[in-house]
Amino acid sequence: MQTNKITGLLFILGAIGVFIPYTILTMTFDYPDILREDVGLVLTKFHQGGNILILTWWLFAILGLPMLVAYQQLGKKLEKQSASVGWLTTIGIVGLVVQMIGLLRWTFVVPILANNYDQGDETVKAISKAMFQVVHQYGGVVLGEHLGQLFTIIWVVGMTRVMQVGKLVPGWINYLGYISSFIYLLAQAELFATVIPNFPVWDMAGFLGSTLWLIWLIAMGIYLMRAKDSF
Repeated sequence: MQTNKITGLLFILGAIGVFIPYTILTMTFDYPDILREDVGLVLTKFHQGGNILILTWWLFAILGLPMLVAYQQLGKKLEKQSASVGWLTTIGIVGLVVQMIGLLRWTFVVPILANNYDQGDETVKAISKAMFQVVHQYGGVVLGEHLGQLFTIIWVVGMTRVMQVGKLVPGWINYLGYISSFIYLLAQAELFATVIPNFPVWDMAGFLGSTLWLIWLIAMGIYLMRAKDSF
């Protein structure tokens, strides 16, 4: 039961730790809409944000660390339920790690490009924009948004199925896991739209999917903390 409480607390802390800087970024940096704006505008606005914006991005990446331990602990609890739990846990952890790597580009790479863009001549500005596009497309779209989110979706669906079969959590938590994953998966269309013109996109999918995922994490955390049996 003590392990349950710790695991549940880590889920809650990780979810809230991600939500707070995310909310700050939506108010101060127009995130995530700014990700698809003109590169010059992104770099200019980032430079104007200064050190506070850089640290906010760092917190966005780092405050999700408790979930790494929570994923591992949940995996240990469920490993006897299904042979798939082991590889699902690995996929979930890898998904979190690559998302963190993608987010940390805003702390250790983008500030340099933004500063060069602000202070450089036309040639330096052009180079800075081109380098940002490469870093953003690979570190952000490929790692953070595609692989990171896709692996997270696989983990949620897989673990939810294991818990559903074992009747380990209330049904509404399972359905929330499935629904959040489905909507989150639809957000992948926006990534394909960056390279395939006119690819159909549902603009709200990313926001709704990620928000419901965080709610699912908190719900899991609360249930684990209140569970009276060994789960």
